[in-house]
Amino acid sequence: NVGVTSDYVFRGVSQTQEDPALQGGIDLSYGIGYAGVWASNVDFGANDPKTEIDFYAGVKPTVGDTSLDFGVLYYGYSKDKGLTPGSYSYVELKAAASRTFGPATLGAAVYYSPEYPGKGGDATYFEANAAMPVAEKLTLSGAVGHQSIKNYKDYNTWNVGVAYALTDKLSADLRYHGTDEHSLGKIYDSRLVVSLKAAF
Repeated sequence: NVGVTSDYVFRGVSQTQEDPALQGGIDLSYGIGYAGVWASNVDFGANDPKTEIDFYAGVKPTVGDTSLDFGVLYYGYSKDKGLTPGSYSYVELKAAASRTFGPATLGAAVYYSPEYPGKGGDATYFEANAAMPVAEKLTLSGAVGHQSIKNYKDYNTWNVGVAYALTDKLSADLRYHGTDEHSLGKIYDSRLVVSLKAAF
């Protein structure tokens, strides 16, 4: 997959100082197992990493009508020192579940990191999400989440938007992101983001 976005927003926070990003990745699956790699440009400041490269793997079993997802993610950054105190790179464990109710899909997920970037200590992110088709090729979706970090200030985040399937492989997304901690800086401010993604 490859995509472009007007702002790379992760859990309500801009990762590019509100500038555009070029992104892409490769996913592999076998049975209930999966693995992948994904990359994007980032901008945390003048002397900070310019590229994020993530690796992830997990399993997606099904129990009745419920789809589960158990995985591990590694967020890596260029010119970083890996998993060392004060670095940007970190690991998260993921547990998620989703289920369809008529045309709608409801889901929830929790992510846990034993050491958040910048000596943040252990961190947990909770999210509830939903998606529903509202017209042919048009899907409405949104999510609310809470980021808890031991040595930093917690915050809540949310997003809502629509995705339109331009073709079988190309889709456009218009989404509003927000947090309740604008005092932490402009990258936490509310924003409207437009994205274009191709999946092959």
